[in-house]
Amino acid sequence: MKKILITGASSYVGKSLEKWLGKSPDRYSIDSISLRNDTWKEKDFSEYDVVVHVAGIAHIKETKENAGLYYRVNRDLANETAIKAKNDGVGQFIFLSSMSVYGIETGVIKKDTPLKAKNNYGKSKLQAEELISTMGNDSFKVAILRPPMIYGKGCKGNYPRLANLALRLPVFPNIQNKRSMIYIDNLCEFVKLLIDDFSGGLFFPQNTEYVCTSEMAKMIAETHGTNFRMTNLFNLLLGQIRIATINKVFGDLVYEKSMTEYQSTYNVYEFETTIKLTEQ
Repeated sequence: MKKILITGASSYVGKSLEKWLGKSPDRYSIDSISLRNDTWKEKDFSEYDVVVHVAGIAHIKETKENAGLYYRVNRDLANETAIKAKNDGVGQFIFLSSMSVYGIETGVIKKDTPLKAKNNYGKSKLQAEELISTMGNDSFKVAILRPPMIYGKGCKGNYPRLANLALRLPVFPNIQNKRSMIYIDNLCEFVKLLIDDFSGGLFFPQNTEYVCTSEMAKMIAETHGTNFRMTNLFNLLLGQIRIATINKVFGDLVYEKSMTEYQSTYNVYEFETTIKLTEQ
């Protein structure tokens, strides 16, 4: 049995991962802790085989006033946790980073795509990666994950905004785009495989299928029995608008499929099923 410590007890990914691994109580013993105060520093990590660090700040509007908070939490706290894990003799450290480290809004991300984070969230995650990756060795495996948009029941961020639009707009733009996304349970299964294989390295988990925003909105509406109509009337206008929010919703942004490992084994739910599970 592997003993696992999840940091970020109240986080969406942390709670989901604990629930997912909890389905196999004979294989995994799971604890979770909050890092909101310094009491975690007194905890003995030596009893754990794996520390999964998902604590962090996301989905809040960036301002000059909260810029420092991103670096204190997403970079410094992650680094301190990794140092403690290594010093206490933990064998594997899994760090949840982000696609945001690339700093691009549209395009295809390949293995040689440069890292040019633009916002404080992306920069703080990238700087944490740089610090943590140097600690890895044969006795301390470091696995860094750069997932795309994570969605699932109870998630925050762009998915619930899209779902709200799909259920409220009389018509929806019919734009054929491609986006890498990952359903929460598929992500949790990916982490489980990393734990089972005791893997280290850089990973890019994503759903098997690329997602078309318009088709996703249609599936959401149909799940609720809502009348959903699409139109091409706005396509030309949306294609000419250079606004980050529009690009995030209707632009192309994908990981090249060749970057993804384990894909056939960790995608336990196909895309249409994930929407039904999220919206049920």
